[in-house]
Amino acid sequence: MKKYYFDNAATTPLSDEVLDAMVPVMKEVYGNPSSTHGLGRMARTELEKARKSVASLLHCSPAEIFFTSGGTEADNMAIRCSVTDLGVKHIISTCIEHHAVTHTLDRIEADGLAKVSYLEVDEKGRISLDALALLLQQEAGPTLVTLMHGNNEIGTMIDLEAVAKLCKSHGAYFHSDTVQTMGYFEINLQEVPVDFINGAAHKFNGPKGVGFIYIRAGLGIKPLLQGGAQERNMRGGTENIYGIVGLAKALEIAYRDLENKRSHISQIRNYMIEKLVENIPGVAFNGDYNGNCLYTVLNVSFPAHPKGEMLLFNLDIAGICASGGSACSSGSNVGSHVLGGIRVDPSRSNVRFSFGKQNTFEEVDYVVEQLKQIFELHPA
Repeated sequence: MKKYYFDNAATTPLSDEVLDAMVPVMKEVYGNPSSTHGLGRMARTELEKARKSVASLLHCSPAEIFFTSGGTEADNMAIRCSVTDLGVKHIISTCIEHHAVTHTLDRIEADGLAKVSYLEVDEKGRISLDALALLLQQEAGPTLVTLMHGNNEIGTMIDLEAVAKLCKSHGAYFHSDTVQTMGYFEINLQEVPVDFINGAAHKFNGPKGVGFIYIRAGLGIKPLLQGGAQERNMRGGTENIYGIVGLAKALEIAYRDLENKRSHISQIRNYMIEKLVENIPGVAFNGDYNGNCLYTVLNVSFPAHPKGEMLLFNLDIAGICASGGSACSSGSNVGSHVLGGIRVDPSRSNVRFSFGKQNTFEEVDYVVEQLKQIFELHPA
């Protein structure tokens, strides 16, 4: 059966161009980049070429880019090292961040290492800059603000530049999880005074198990992972050379094709909105779906019906890959903390469709037709 893949926010298919860049490195560049012999130097060259490529695309120094195992490690590094090395005693966030952030904050607070304050979000997942400014004014000591650029479940975005400048004006550190926006929006780190951002290659058609963190020069944090002098003494462990090469190539392609990709995916997403409204009575959409939002994510709210809990199962039977929330929660009986945080009606069924450059209008037609049949077979 043909698969209709609409779960790109969870992971994306590996690009053929990326694979082509990785294979020669996997076969021939097998030296350890920390070794001083010829094969080691060859690996080191590939590593630094990739670092320079990523830095160039983000308009920062190569010395500010450190490769990690992915976004989760990078989130942990930014938050934990801010507490242990920068003296942060107060952290400001929201309840709808990715679990890589919320679970880290829970642990830090439980251990008594810092106080955590949560900004309220409205029914679309938006924050108030005035409320953030008020919280920042109330704290005299070192503060970290951690707010994701684009929410992975509902797509709502913050104004990255406005938040960064507000934090800077109050002397606070700012970390933004940019995993969902990296490769889909331009980020110029010369213009946005953020202290930490991160990316994961598999979100923009690169390989899994590799990511990076940007750390603004001069912060002086220490490694989260001990064990060696790799990544200029900032991350112990032999670098994943072919994964890093794949990451750099994937990001290069993402920015090269950015405008065409944005146009195509936006049209596909808007077409799905139109067709769902036409064919499914009572359908609605979660988040700031027609405002400041990811063009890759559409969180759809369906009216209550007898077999609502089986909706994802029925879609899977029809060959449709989608998600009920964050992929990091898949298989859990616990409801989405994001949808709970924006006070979504628990009687309704919610499905996240997330789009990639490979999706087509014909695929959307198929998905909507399957949904129409499901709701006709199981009316409320």
